[in-house]
This record gives sequence, structure tokens and C-alpha cells, in this order.
Amino acid sequence: MTSFQPHWSFLTLLISVSYLLNCLGNNDMPVLLNDDVLGLIVFKSDLHDPSSYLASWNEDDVSPCSWQFVQCNPQSGRVSEVSLDGLGLSGKIGRGLEKLQHLTVLSLSHNNLTGTISPSLTLSNSLERLNLSHNGLSGPLPTSFVNMSSIRFLDLSENSFSGPIPDSLFESCFSLHHLSLAWNKFEGPIPSTLSRCSSLNSLNLSNNRFTGNVDFIGIWSLNRLRNLDLSNNAFFGNLPNGISSIHNLKEILLQNNQFSGPLPSDIGLCLHLNRLDFSNNQFIGELPNSLRGLNTLSYLRASNNVFNSEFPQWIGNMTSLEYLELSNNQFYGFIPQSIGELRSLTYLSISNNKLVGNIPLSLAYCTKLSVIRLRGNGLNGTIPEGLFGLGLEEIDFSHNDLVGSIPAGSSRLLDTLTKLDLSDNHFQGNIPAEMGLLSKLRYLNLSWNDLHSQISPEFGFLQNLTVLDLRNSALYGSVPADICDSSNLAVLQLDGNSLKGPIPEEIGNCTSLYLLSLSHNNLTGSIPKSMSKLNKLKILKLEFNELSGEIPMELGMLQNLLAVNISYNRLTGRLPTGSIFQNLDKSSLEGNLGLCSPLLKGPCKMNVPKPLVLDPNAYNNQIGPQRQRNESSMSSPDHHHKFLSVSALVAISASFVIILGVIAVSLLNVSVRRRLSFVDNALESMCSSSSRSGAPATGKLILFDSQSSPDWISSPESLLNKASEIGEGVFGTVYKVPLGSQGRMVAIKKLITSNILQYPEDFDREVRILGKARHPNLIALKGYYWTPQLQLLVAEYAPNVLLEHGNVLDCVDPSMSEYPEDEVLPVLKLAMVCTSQIPSSRPTMAEVVQILQVIKTPVPQRMEVF
Repeated sequence: MTSFQPHWSFLTLLISVSYLLNCLGNNDMPVLLNDDVLGLIVFKSDLHDPSSYLASWNEDDVSPCSWQFVQCNPQSGRVSEVSLDGLGLSGKIGRGLEKLQHLTVLSLSHNNLTGTISPSLTLSNSLERLNLSHNGLSGPLPTSFVNMSSIRFLDLSENSFSGPIPDSLFESCFSLHHLSLAWNKFEGPIPSTLSRCSSLNSLNLSNNRFTGNVDFIGIWSLNRLRNLDLSNNAFFGNLPNGISSIHNLKEILLQNNQFSGPLPSDIGLCLHLNRLDFSNNQFIGELPNSLRGLNTLSYLRASNNVFNSEFPQWIGNMTSLEYLELSNNQFYGFIPQSIGELRSLTYLSISNNKLVGNIPLSLAYCTKLSVIRLRGNGLNGTIPEGLFGLGLEEIDFSHNDLVGSIPAGSSRLLDTLTKLDLSDNHFQGNIPAEMGLLSKLRYLNLSWNDLHSQISPEFGFLQNLTVLDLRNSALYGSVPADICDSSNLAVLQLDGNSLKGPIPEEIGNCTSLYLLSLSHNNLTGSIPKSMSKLNKLKILKLEFNELSGEIPMELGMLQNLLAVNISYNRLTGRLPTGSIFQNLDKSSLEGNLGLCSPLLKGPCKMNVPKPLVLDPNAYNNQIGPQRQRNESSMSSPDHHHKFLSVSALVAISASFVIILGVIAVSLLNVSVRRRLSFVDNALESMCSSSSRSGAPATGKLILFDSQSSPDWISSPESLLNKASEIGEGVFGTVYKVPLGSQGRMVAIKKLITSNILQYPEDFDREVRILGKARHPNLIALKGYYWTPQLQLLVAEYAPNVLLEHGNVLDCVDPSMSEYPEDEVLPVLKLAMVCTSQIPSSRPTMAEVVQILQVIKTPVPQRMEVF
């Protein structure tokens, strides 16, 4: 790359000598220094030339006429043209160009020039063509940098010029043929002096910030105008008659403004018109009848206005039309059969009007048609079969009253169709199997019809399909397992049908899905674990089905999920951790059998295996060496009799204690509730504060060994990351977390939320009682954290501690001199299960008796039972 630095002292000296020689006026002396060389070298010094395109520009040369991209007048030998288009130059436009006094063409387009144009810069008075388009120039437009009396072509488009256009800019624009100020940031009104540019052929002011009422009378006076583009501004006002005076007008582009009123009635007298765009304005009335005479018009766009007349029945006269867009107006009536005369038509959109009647059969004669959009009307009848014989790329007949069956389509259509939308009609019958052969189809919407069909398994053949919408179409049967053979499917919507059976495990093959909606069906079975493979999934809707079982914990790995609804199924158990599941609201969870969430009432049913080990031989290492001492005594009949009695006695005693405990707890609950009700009523009558105003603070970490409760734990979920997880059990997950500024390690257990302890004072009381418990095998509790959605227990972190160790026989009453040691552990575990916090985990009395019978059965006979 070559970079040019200004040698200002040298250049200043050269310029000074040049001026001195000119002032001396000695015509007999040869001119040693060429002004053009000086000017171009100074201009080059302000540029950065990364590809060294200007390497031939040498300051030692007498003349620049041999330089690349420079042309000279062969008669005068002076530089007449500099064309540096698309060379990747950057920098600014400097004052060196002022030395090129014979310059007629300056073209610097498609570079990276930036900065403002100096107000003192004055280019050659003979300049006829100036092109600075496609750069990054900014600032206001100087009025004196070009001589508008000589300029014929001026293109400043696609820069960042700003501010208003001075009126004085066009005072002497008699020679101007082409003017483009498009894609800048100009603002304000169009200068009134623009009408003086009587030779103007092309005027492009599009994509700026111009405002105001356009002086169309002045523009209509530019009778040499061929192209007029005022699009994408904020102009307003009406279009008066008189446009027919511009005989050679070929193109009018007025889209995306605020023009109003009717179109000029004489617009059709501009017989050379080829392109008309009035879209996205506020025009009213009808399309002028004079348009019917425009035999050369190929492009007509008038969408998004307020045209409120009968659909033009003469539309078939415009036989050169290739593009017709009249959507989003208030046209009414029928589509005429004459529309079939538009044999060159490739694009037809008349959506969202008030059209009625049948789709004309003659449309099938428009053999070049590739896009047809008739959505949002009142069209009825059937689809002409001839239409599905064309090489269409897009068909949109949605939101009408069409009936009949869906045509199968020709082999030509199978090779071209990319979008088919027939939604919100009254189509019936089977989905044609030929749809599986639409090799280029990307979008298929048959929703809101009366198909009464099964989902075609051939959809799996559509390898380019990204959107499949079959909602509310009276579909029945199962979800095909091969529906996800296309890995490109991003949207799958099957809501509101009568689908049954399980969600196929193959749903995990739809790895591109971001929306999966199967709600309002009769789907059964469990939610497949394979859904955890849908890493792009953002919306999951499974509500109002018969899905059962627990939600796979693996779904918590779907980090892109934004919305989930699993309400009104038969789901049970815990919600997956991570992702959005822990933040779902009640409406997304309600109506299930037993989901565990503090937002839901009713039981929390968990499919937790009851931790019973019925084979005592599996616990030899936990019973200890005493088993060897008693082995001989256990084989005697007397001891065997004692063994049976002790087992039964322990079981009956445990059951009796449990029953008494349940009765006592129930009575205490009734008593406590009465007292709480009394206290609540009393407090309500005394003050308007909360009925449980004395409750401990929620949302803060409470430490038992500190008088103050630190409030630094503002986001407890951020502490419990996967990296610190050290274990997981039935009642929650244990994490290792540094606490406080000194980083003391503690163990924090995140409890599974339940409805058992719903108030902070109840939780505080229970945890403080547990915190007072002391035992060599217990790790003391140090505090807790409570909110309705999150409960944490804080304990000292004990690394490498075995939670189950020691001798299980130490738990037996020492007064029992003889007992069967191999049954102690199973009986103790049975007792623990019987007192489980989760009701669904507790065995029934029949199960208790059956388990005890298995426990007391010798090992060989026990194997026979199973």
C-alpha cells in the first residue's frame, strides 16, 4: 500500500513560482511548471491509495497527460477529464482540483471519500459532468463549488450530505440534464428555482428527508423530463392535472410519501410511460380511465392507498404489464376475465381489498405468471386447476371463502413452487400426496380449513421446508415420525386438531426448530427427552393435551427458550432447572395432575423410587463385624422365632407411631389454623398491614450466628451455577459456594419447592429447630434463604465426608439383646420412607405388610417370590 504525505513547503514553493511566472507575463519564457501537474499532485496528497492505482502520478513529470485515469484535450494539452471511479480511494476532496481550470469531467464515484466539501472550493467553470456518488461525504452542499450554468450531469447520490438545498443553487441551471441527490440526508422543501432547469431529463430526489408541498405545476413545466423520482421522503399535497404536457415522461416514482387526493386524470396521455409507482400514500378515488391507453406500461404499483372504486374492468387493455400491485386498498367488485389478456404478467397482487366472485379461469392464460397473491378478499368457488399447471413460485389465496379440494399440481409446479398459503378458507379432502414432491417448497400453510385428513407422511420429503402450519384443519391420526426428516424445518404448528398418540421421539431430529406448537390435540404419552436436542427452540406450546409423566430434566438445557406452555395435561413432578421453566407463570402450568411449583395448588406428585433395599446381603459392609459373631445364633429355631417377632414388633410399632403422629399433626394443624385465624382477624381489625406482619424478612440470607442479615445475596440464582454443583437428592441439589468477602466455603442446598411450608415464619421455625440438632453424623445448619419461589439451606462445607457411615446397629435399642441384624437396615429404611415429606412417596399399609413379609423371608425363598 502507498500513502501520500503532503510536502507542503515544496508544493507551496512550486505554486508560488508558478503564480510569479504568470504575473510576469513573459510569454517568451517557457512554462516550466504545469498547473495541472501541481493541482493533481496536491489533490493526490489528500488521498490514501491502498492499491497504488495512482503510482504513475509523478511530480517530476512536465505533463500529466500520460498519467493513468487522466485525459487531456489534444488541442490545448490541458487536463480535461479525471475518472477515478471504484479505486477504493479514501481521504478528502482537497483544493488541488482548483488548478484544473480546463476540467470538463470529474468522476470520483464508488470510493471511500469522507469529510465535507470546503465552502471556498471552486471547480472549473467549464465543468460539465460531476459524479461524487457512492462515497461518505457529509455536511451541507456548497453553492459555489460548481458553475451550474455549464454543468450538465450532477450526481451526488448515496452520500451523507445534509441540510436544505439553497435556492440559489438552481438559478442558472439551464444546461442541467441529469440531477440525482438520492440517498442522502437533505431536508426542507424543494427549491422553487428548480423549475428553471428547463433541459432537465432526469430528476431523482428519493430517499432523503425532504418535506413540504411539492410545486407540481413547476415540475409539469419541465417538458423534457423523462424520469421523476421523489420516493421515500415526507412530501405531501395533491397532484394537479397538467402532467400530460410532459410528452416523453417514462417513469414516475412517488411511493412512500404523504401525497393525497385523486391521481391526475390526464396521466394516461403520457403515452411513453413505462413505470408508475404511487404506493404507500393517501391517494383516493379511482385509477384514471386514461390509464387504459398505456400500451407500453410494464410496471404499475398503487398498493397501500385509499382507492375506493370498482376494480378496473379495462385492466386487460394494458397488455404490456409485467408487474401489477394493487393490494391494501378498497377496490370492490369482480376480477374481470380480461385479466387473462395480460400475457406478459409475472407478478399479480390484489390482496386485502373487497373483491368477490370466482377466481377467473382466464388467469391460467397468463403463462409467465410466477407470483399470485389474492389473500384477504371475499373470493369464493374453487381454484382453477389450470393455475396449478403454471410454473408458479408463490401462491397466496389465504383469508377468502374458497371451497373444494386442493389441486394436486403439475410437474411444472413441482419444480418451481416455494410458497403455498391456502389458510383460512373452506378447503376439504385429503392433502395431495404430490405435495411431497414440491422439491423447492419452503413455506406451506394449510391452517384453518376443513380438511378432515391425516398428515401426509410425504411432508418428510420436503428437504427445503422451513415453515409447516396445519393449525385448526380437522386433522386426525398421529404425528408422523418422519415429519422431521427435513433438518431445515424452523416452524411446526399443528395446534387445534384431533391428533392422538405420542409425540414421536424423532422430533429431536428437527434441530432447526424455533417454534413447536402441538397444543389443543389429544396427544398422549410422555414428553420425549429428544426435545433437548432442539437447541434453537424459542417457543414450545403443548397445552391442552393428555401428556403424562414427568417433564424430562434435559429440557432445562434449552437456553434459547423464551416461552413455554404445558398447562392442562397430566404432567407430574419437578420442573427442569435452568432455562425458562423455573420462571413460568401459573397460566403456563395449571391444569396438570401434580407439577411441583409454588404457584400451583394441590399435591406435588413425584415419581421418586422408594429407597428400600430388601436384600440384606447387599449391606454386609454396613452391618459391621458383629454379624459374624451372631451368625451361629441366628440359625437356631428359638432365635428364628425371636427374629420374626422383632421384625413384626418393629413394623407394628412404627406403623402405630406413624398413625398417632398423623392424628396428632392433624389435630395440631386444626388448632394452629384456628389460632392463626383468630390472630389474623384480630390484626386485620387493628391495622391495615399484612396479616403476618411479624414474619421474618424474605429475600435475604439469614445466618444463625450473626445478628445482622447480609443483603449482598441479591441474586441467589447466580451463585448456584453448574460449576459448583456437588450432589443431588430427592429433596434438592447441593452446591459448594464461597460466602462473604473472605470466601468461606459453605454447602447450600436448593430445596424443591412445595406447598408444605408456605409462610416464612413456618420455614424459619422449622429450620431453627433443625439447626439446634447436634450429632456426629450431622452437619450443623448455619442459616437459610426464603422466598415463595426459592428456598435454600446453608450448612458448613465438609469435604470428602461420607454421609452414610458408621454402624447401623448403633441405632437399635440396646435393651434388645438378640435380633436379626441383617433386617435392621431394610426396616429402618422402610420407616424413613413411611415418614417421607412427599405424600406420593409413602407406601400404603398393604405395601408395608408386603415389604415386611419380603424382609422376613429367607434370601433363597425371597428370590423365588420375584
